[in-house]
Amino acid sequence: MDKLFCTRRVLCAFLPFLFFACSKVPEMTIEEIEAYKSSNRNSVVERTVSRPWTDSGWTDGKSGGTWHTTMSGDPKSFNLLIAERDATTSGVLNDLYEYLVDYNVVKKEWEPNIAFFRIETDEEHGSMDLYYTLRDDLYWSFYGNSEPRVKVTSDDVIFWYDEIYGDEEMGSSGFNQVFMEMPDGSVEKITINRVDDKTFFFHFPRIVAEPLLATNMNFGPRFLYKSAKDSGGAQGVKDLFSVEIDPRILPSMGEMFIVEYTPGQRVVYERNPNCWKKDKNGTPLPYYERKIVRIVDNSNTNYLLFQQGEVETYTPTPEQLSTIVMDSRNAFDSDSNYSAQKKGYTVFSAGGSMSAPFWTFNQNPKNKDLPSYKWFTKKKFRQAMSCLLNRERIISQTYRGLAEPKYSFFPEVNAFYNPSISLKYRYNPAHARSLLFEAGFSRGEDGLLHDESGEKVEFDLMIYSGSTVYSDIAQIIADECKREGIIVNVRQVEFQKLVEMMTSTYDWQSILIGFSGGGMFPTQGSNVWVSSGNLHVWYPLQSSPATDWEAKVDKLYNEASCIVDQETAASLWNEYQEILLEQCPVIYLVRSRAFFAVQNRWNLSNVYFDNMNGSELRRIFTLE
Repeated sequence: MDKLFCTRRVLCAFLPFLFFACSKVPEMTIEEIEAYKSSNRNSVVERTVSRPWTDSGWTDGKSGGTWHTTMSGDPKSFNLLIAERDATTSGVLNDLYEYLVDYNVVKKEWEPNIAFFRIETDEEHGSMDLYYTLRDDLYWSFYGNSEPRVKVTSDDVIFWYDEIYGDEEMGSSGFNQVFMEMPDGSVEKITINRVDDKTFFFHFPRIVAEPLLATNMNFGPRFLYKSAKDSGGAQGVKDLFSVEIDPRILPSMGEMFIVEYTPGQRVVYERNPNCWKKDKNGTPLPYYERKIVRIVDNSNTNYLLFQQGEVETYTPTPEQLSTIVMDSRNAFDSDSNYSAQKKGYTVFSAGGSMSAPFWTFNQNPKNKDLPSYKWFTKKKFRQAMSCLLNRERIISQTYRGLAEPKYSFFPEVNAFYNPSISLKYRYNPAHARSLLFEAGFSRGEDGLLHDESGEKVEFDLMIYSGSTVYSDIAQIIADECKREGIIVNVRQVEFQKLVEMMTSTYDWQSILIGFSGGGMFPTQGSNVWVSSGNLHVWYPLQSSPATDWEAKVDKLYNEASCIVDQETAASLWNEYQEILLEQCPVIYLVRSRAFFAVQNRWNLSNVYFDNMNGSELRRIFTLE
């Protein structure tokens, strides 16, 4: 499904990266690598359109048309709580809900979405109140009925925050974000309080740097979810709106209704006439009136559908890139001026993404009886694995030279990015051997690496089965490790199974995966980097930090997030980055250049593509 990477809707969502597909490529010499990189940049990138979002206004559009796209699998539910843990469910429901505020990456400021806001800081008591006032034209609407509509009120938000996020039995990823650590080490709740039907406020017991980031949320209708909770508790909530229901009964306060779901085939949407979103002329948004999402689990089928003009957009794989770019019919001139044409498609390109996939190792004591547990909990072992990660080989063989190594922790757009802080443990097999020797490992007569107990070093590397790029990367990792006597068994797993292993069963050894978004704010990923977080991948939901370094990271995170002055906070965030890059709990790989093709039968004057927003398609409209 087309994804708007809404950095204006900043959340820590657990989603796979955009996975590219490609076949194996023979290893190149250094000279061939450099020649290939140069030729690719000259012949491919220059034929694409560079059009980052500039917040310079919109071209007036018109209603009409059906948007055709795809998604990779079926949703598990139509339930907003379940969507937190299931990427497909989240994608299916996105058009039915709205977030409180948006973040403008050009102006670098927060803007109202469905709520206006103001902040009151009490310097004397060191606390803060963030007031939200909902728009007056927000309704929970039902398909086929102009009435009844149910007003969206403060009670909906308060219920979701207190009774869904704030109830540990719900298992919401927002649970930890309801609390904050105080200077004395105690923990207090960030409370939500009702003012009237439209206005509510969050009370922070400490002043924080980004209160809007901490509270920006979407939410479901209280009158339905509360009834489910009252009758069935947490399980009653989770059972609400299963995939067996007729989706036309789903309430929407967003842009669309779901009007059809055929398992394994498609999801169909129609525009919600009661949605508040309109352009300056009063024309409803989105401009297209209908959206059909086919369920397609094969990237080659997606490519074929795009070539046949049956879907509107396509993200080309590295091996397809040259062909798809050379066959394109650019609707923009060299100055990015738009010229409407009905045939062919346009390919947009953007620089390296903010985020990057990473390699990580299971340090959960649930697996303490496995030999791999004692390896993975050794810092020098993790550092050695980083030294065996051949990023240049990955870039040349997998991404055709159109990527760059990821050595920093924060991306460049983060206010606390510091170019002098970077990973020391880069590809260097000799250094890896030295680190392993210091950690008690040795090469045996059989040519394999053994630990101090004589156990041969062999472990699994789990990857998402739908990505041949990840498959290629994993094979490169396995090959580099094999040269040092380490056996890495690549295991392909369906994505939702992978999520279950990481968040529930914890029965994995190492994983290659990624989180969407790149951390425009240092406090993004509060449920990843803080030890108590449910996505603290290597050992989640710690009751207290398992290691001294994790305790230090927690302390730095909590202190720095409560410092408004950037210069004062910078020293803490610097130390925070340095620890994580030194400890290597996750090892970042590369940042790939991105490409995105759109059919020219749509007016593309409102289409933008960059490494912060991704594809901006919210105001695309028909040429007919």
